[in-house]
Amino acid sequence: MTLAVVHCRAAVGIDAPPVAVEVHIGGGLPALNLVGLPEAAVKESRERVRAALLTSNFDFPAARITINLAPADLPKEGGRFDLPIAIGILAASEQLPGADLKQVELVGELALDGGLRPVRGVLPIALAARDAGRALLLPRANADEAALIEGGELFAADHLLEICAHLTGQGRLPLHTPAEAPTMHTEHPDLCEVQGQHQARRALEIAAAGAHSLLLYGPPGTGKTMLASRLPGILPPLGDREAVESAAVRSISRGGLDPAEWRQRPFRSPHHTSSAVALVGGGGNPRPGEISLAHHGVLFLDELPEFDRKVLEVLREPLEAGEITISRAANQVVFPARFQLVAAMNPCPCGYLGHPNGRCSCSPEQVARYRARISGPLLDRIDMHVEVPALPREALGNRQPAESSHAVQARVCAARARQLARRGHANAHLGPREINQDCPLGNSEAQLLEQASERLGLSARAYHRILKLARTIADLEGKEAIERRHLAEAIGYRVLDRGGRGR
Repeated sequence: MTLAVVHCRAAVGIDAPPVAVEVHIGGGLPALNLVGLPEAAVKESRERVRAALLTSNFDFPAARITINLAPADLPKEGGRFDLPIAIGILAASEQLPGADLKQVELVGELALDGGLRPVRGVLPIALAARDAGRALLLPRANADEAALIEGGELFAADHLLEICAHLTGQGRLPLHTPAEAPTMHTEHPDLCEVQGQHQARRALEIAAAGAHSLLLYGPPGTGKTMLASRLPGILPPLGDREAVESAAVRSISRGGLDPAEWRQRPFRSPHHTSSAVALVGGGGNPRPGEISLAHHGVLFLDELPEFDRKVLEVLREPLEAGEITISRAANQVVFPARFQLVAAMNPCPCGYLGHPNGRCSCSPEQVARYRARISGPLLDRIDMHVEVPALPREALGNRQPAESSHAVQARVCAARARQLARRGHANAHLGPREINQDCPLGNSEAQLLEQASERLGLSARAYHRILKLARTIADLEGKEAIERRHLAEAIGYRVLDRGGRGR
C-alpha cells in the first residue's frame, strides 16, 4: 500500500485556496473512489486520467484507488485537478521514481491522449503558488497569463509525459518567460472628438479624478454615450494591486483573460435586457457578473430607465460596499465590485423634453412614471447628475479641436495622486470619519451647504457626496481647503435632486 500527495488549488471567488490531492493505492477489488466534495466535471476526471495514462504508455493500477481532495468541505470544480490526480496515481504506484512533489503545484486538464488543455482562473493560482514558495507546472496555453505575476517560478508543458520527465529529472523544462511583454498602452477614443458640452466634459474630468459615479441626462444624440466611452482614456493608470485584482476577476470568468488586456481598465456596457444574475453574478457555481468584471474600471448603463427596476436595485449594495456576496446552499462567494458607475438616460419617454425643436408630447404623468423607474435610493447613490443638452448647429460646425484626453488625464492623475497621498484611495470611497477630517468647511461654505440641503431636500447620503465632490474639485485645483466656489459647483451636479427630479 502506497500513498502520494500532490499540491494544487481550488477556486473560490478570486481566491485559490490550497488543495492536497491524496492518492492511496491498496488491496481489494479494482476500483477508483474520488472523495472530497467533487462536482460532476471533477468526478469525470477518472475517465480522462485513465485514458491519458494508458495512451501515454503508463500502467493504470489494477487495485483499489482512493483519491481524497482535501480539505473535504471545500467544493471542487472543473478539470484543473486532472493533472494532479494523474501525477498522484503515478507517484503512488511508483511509476515516477525520485519525483519530488513537495515544492511544486500542478494544474491542468488532460486530453485522452495525455495532452494538456488550459483551465480558467490561472492568474489567482499563480499568485498563490508564488506566495507559497512553490513552482507551478501548468499547460502551455495558460503560461503567458500566469507569467503576468512577477516573481513566480513557472514551467509550461504540452503533454503529460513532459511533466513526468521534469519531475523525475530526465528532461527538465525551461523556466517559462512570455514571448513578448504585454502591451501597456491602449488607444481609447479621444475626448477632443467631443464638440461643445463643456459642462459635461468638466463633470467627466471630476468623475475621473475622484472615481465618482455619474448620470448623464439629456435628449438623444447629444453625446452621452460618446462622453462615457471616453472616460477610460482619462482615468489614471492601474496600480499593481489594482491590475492583479482586475485581471484575477477576468481570469475566472467564462471569457477568460487575454494577457494583452493586462493593466487595462475594463469598460463594461451590458444591454438593458440583462438579468440581475448577469449584472451581479451567480449561477450554481457562482461566476462574476458585469459589476465584478468592471472592477477598478467603468460600468456603463445606457438607457438606464429601460433596465428592469429589480435589476437596478441590486446595484445599491455593491455601490456602497465595493463587493458583492453571492450565497448558495453549498457555499458563499464574495466577488470584488469596486466599479465606477456611469449611466445615461433621456429626460422623458420620447426623449425630447426641453429640446429646442419642441417635439416632446409627453404628459407630466408620463414623464413622472418614466423617471420613477429609477428609485430614489439608487439615484441618491449616484454622485453627479449632469444635463447634456442639445447643441446649436453652429456649435456642431465648429472645427477647432477641443482639449485632448492626454491633457485632461494629466490633471486627473495629479488630483488622484493628492488623494492617494492623503488617504490611499479616491475621494469617492471616503468614509464618514474621513469626510469629517478631509472636508472641513468654513462658516460661509457650511451655510451654503445647509441652505442647499434644505432647498433640495437632500438626504444625509447626498449631503456627504456633495462634500466628497467638492473635495475632488479642490484637489483638481491643488487647493488644501474647500472653497465656496468648489462647494457651489458640487451642488450644481445634483440636478435630479431639485424637487421635481429635473425639468
